[in-house]
Amino acid sequence: MRIAVAAAALVLLAAGCAAPDEEPAVAVANQINTGPDQQRIVPAKVDAIAALVPPAIAADGKLTIGVGAAGSGSPPLAFTATDNKTLIGSEPDITVAIAGILGLRPDLRNTSWENLFIGLDSGTFEVGGSNITVTEERKQKYDFATYRLDNLAFEVKKGSGLKVTGPADVAGKKVAVSSGTNQEKILVEWSEQAVKEGRPPVDIKYYQTNQATWLALGSGQIDAYLGPNPGVAYHVAIAGETEIAGTYSGAGAGLQGKIALTTKKDNGFVRALDAALKELIRSGDYAKILGRWNLAGEAVQAPEINPPGLPLEGK
Repeated sequence: MRIAVAAAALVLLAAGCAAPDEEPAVAVANQINTGPDQQRIVPAKVDAIAALVPPAIAADGKLTIGVGAAGSGSPPLAFTATDNKTLIGSEPDITVAIAGILGLRPDLRNTSWENLFIGLDSGTFEVGGSNITVTEERKQKYDFATYRLDNLAFEVKKGSGLKVTGPADVAGKKVAVSSGTNQEKILVEWSEQAVKEGRPPVDIKYYQTNQATWLALGSGQIDAYLGPNPGVAYHVAIAGETEIAGTYSGAGAGLQGKIALTTKKDNGFVRALDAALKELIRSGDYAKILGRWNLAGEAVQAPEINPPGLPLEGK
């Protein structure tokens, strides 16, 4: 089936990577279908690629996919449709398409971020498709096949005047971030660097939900929020009350973080995932999926298996 772009009440902001000292480009996408009937792209099985799937995974004819979108999710990456239960977004779209190429029935399972990795460790999930960054620490336990660039963004209240280009700009500021994530690690490093330069540390804040974070931002309880660029850009577009103060590679200065399909290390599955991603790119379906969610700016030219990862643990 092919994607049908239907009328709905949501618009997206382009999620390309702007340099920290540039104004991020804004582009409004066509209204998209956020209902439970997604009419996703499901490519035909490619026998040569399906043959790479380890027998233990292929045996039941399905691909069990862990998605860490419990709670409010992270639009446009993964969130629930208007029926409040069907998982939609770019991450489910990518993994459903991969399952099609592998000749497996996709079984999307929503979970919390922490339980996503517990599920991978236990074998409950055969693959994680949930904005997972490749890190050197994670490579000790998991295999990765990359499919998207990892960019972060600082969201601020519209008209605040705050522009973020480096640690000095957030020194002494109240900045919210999600616990246990790569962006938290980067923010902690920035805070430490600010202190070394004789500036006050970043006052790092944590909230349980996105809604709580946005409420704090709107009420002035915090000065900024650091999160994945796609989700920040999406919220800026639909809320109309905030703006992006700067973008930053999820890998840190001079590096480019990468998002990857994740599977248990040495289970033999990563070669099949890599081959399926290459086929998805070759067919043009990859570009259509990212384009639907305005994530073309985060596309990779070719997937990689276990590339150099971030020298730290994070989301």
